[in-house]
Amino acid sequence: MTDIARLTEVIEPEARALGFELVRVKMMPSEAGDGGQALQVMAEDPATGQLVIEQCAALSRRVSDAFDAREEAGEVLVEGAYHLEVSSPGIDRPLTRAKDFENWAGHEARIVMDKGFDGQRVHKGTLGGISDGRVIMSDSKAGDVHLPQDQIHSARLVLTDALIAATRPIDTSGVDEMLEDTEEEKADD
Repeated sequence: MTDIARLTEVIEPEARALGFELVRVKMMPSEAGDGGQALQVMAEDPATGQLVIEQCAALSRRVSDAFDAREEAGEVLVEGAYHLEVSSPGIDRPLTRAKDFENWAGHEARIVMDKGFDGQRVHKGTLGGISDGRVIMSDSKAGDVHLPQDQIHSARLVLTDALIAATRPIDTSGVDEMLEDTEEEKADD
């Protein structure tokens, strides 16, 4: 089994070196249907809350180089075939760090516990932040709950109009240049 903590130890400094914050490292079945694995690295630029394609590519190269160096030294980080996926967290992002629960307070989330917590495994409602390692949520069924962060299996924001309005816009740098090129091409025709 792959040691996610060890992978994070290797990946996080590479993300930090580029000025990014690591959101999640996760091994999962490959979507290619080839029976392989995918190593998902999710990171964000703190200035924008996202990564654009060039930033994903830069992080992917750094992670690949770091893995290659360790493999040459004899360390096996991932058993068997896998492919690396580097991405931005997206609007309906996973909530993995304490600051995620705090930063997105007031928005709807879906939290799945490792085991049922007070008789309920899935909680959906409005985040209220985090205090003393417990995620505060106004659950639509259970009312106000304080969920132990260390017992959360997965958590993510729910896509709502309020979330879309609150999310920073996707990087649009370069769009004007692309439009100008297109208009010039039309004039040449």
